[in-house]
Amino acid sequence: MSKCTRFSAKASLAAVGHFLRQSGIWEVVAEQVQIPQKTLVHTPQEKLLDCLIGILAGGRGVVEINQRVRPSPALQRAFGRTGCAEQSTISQTLSCCTPESVAQMRQALADILRAHSLAYRHNYATSWQVIDVDLMGMPAGRQGEGVEKGHFSEQKHRRGRQLGRVLASGYDELVYDGLYPGKIQLEKNLVELMQGCEGVLELTLEQRRRTVVRIDGGGGTDYNLNWLLERGYQVVAKVKNWQRSVKLCRSVTTWQADPADPKRELGWIPTGQAYVRPTRQIGLRHRQADGTWLYRVLVLPVEPGVWFELAGLPQPAHPGDLELLLAGMRAYDLRGGGVETSNKNSQAGLGVTKRNKRAFAAQEMLVLLAQLAYNLLSWFRRVLSAHWPRIDRYSMLRLVRDWLSIEGCLQIEEGGSLWIVLNRDHPLAQPFRIACTPLLGDDLSIILGEI
Repeated sequence: MSKCTRFSAKASLAAVGHFLRQSGIWEVVAEQVQIPQKTLVHTPQEKLLDCLIGILAGGRGVVEINQRVRPSPALQRAFGRTGCAEQSTISQTLSCCTPESVAQMRQALADILRAHSLAYRHNYATSWQVIDVDLMGMPAGRQGEGVEKGHFSEQKHRRGRQLGRVLASGYDELVYDGLYPGKIQLEKNLVELMQGCEGVLELTLEQRRRTVVRIDGGGGTDYNLNWLLERGYQVVAKVKNWQRSVKLCRSVTTWQADPADPKRELGWIPTGQAYVRPTRQIGLRHRQADGTWLYRVLVLPVEPGVWFELAGLPQPAHPGDLELLLAGMRAYDLRGGGVETSNKNSQAGLGVTKRNKRAFAAQEMLVLLAQLAYNLLSWFRRVLSAHWPRIDRYSMLRLVRDWLSIEGCLQIEEGGSLWIVLNRDHPLAQPFRIACTPLLGDDLSIILGEI
């Protein structure tokens, strides 16, 4: 590799490229994923890498690769590329993806996760593994495969596909992403998503018994809850059947006001719905604008100690009814800081809902590339947080838009070592240099200079 010195508007992103190369993550994809397309200048695997760089650079569409990646040869070299394909040829490569290519990519991501994930190495003996499952709408044009009129938040009569995802919330790692037609809802694909999660994490029965699965009301059918309980999981979920919820809530004898939400009250359900394993159930009622009550039922593990651990609260020696109710409610509410926050990060930071392809397999490949980008940035941020803990507070949007968009100069020596000279006047340049301390060595140097 010849020496290359160039200015880059996203010089700090080169550190992610260095991290990608040093960890050998992309080599797994390049070896396993085969796309039936003839190679002229760039191989299909190289064009997939160009697409990944475009996502990390903040691109919302494949077309933006021409503006964000191609003009920066030094940035390309930081990721191990000696050039960048034109966006139209990358789009053609995505369109050539087959279901077999997608299956190979999914297997590659599983191998990468097992090699680098903390969720895969979770210590089940000391703490609970928390798995959140959710569905996210992906609006799209009418002509795409699997595009159907379905439920899309705050978008009536919209068409698109659905993205199902499984998140290891304790580590902010995406374990499994699956693409589905627009009409599919969580009640139909929860089992498939969890089977995918089990395969990636290689969960044994003992590990499943120490795993808590949190789902919202969309997946809380009797079949789904019984399947999870039969597999040994602990379940924190809302019941989907609203008529049953109303009936069960009417059996509550004492309602307790929720200090965090004056419109919400909680109460024990004396005799709840019977499942294949015992559960405890809490009735929820929420005062609506017209003065009527909206009723819901929350299904929880029998042991309250799980609730307090999930809620991040110390367990009192003799907790009262209200303390137990609030711990159970918070254990469910924190789901909003898990998978729902992950969805927002993927949408705002990585533009996962903005890139659309007509072919279903092509769209799946884009989804899996975005999943890899999410985990790569999550692991990169974890490395940086050792020397700059405040970076953990940054969303994926701010990480991509601010931390990875510091301008500077990149110099790549013939031996492959990388010098990053960041604009010293940028407010994040000094924190970024300090945070990257664990990555620094003979093959990576980061300094501040006048640009």
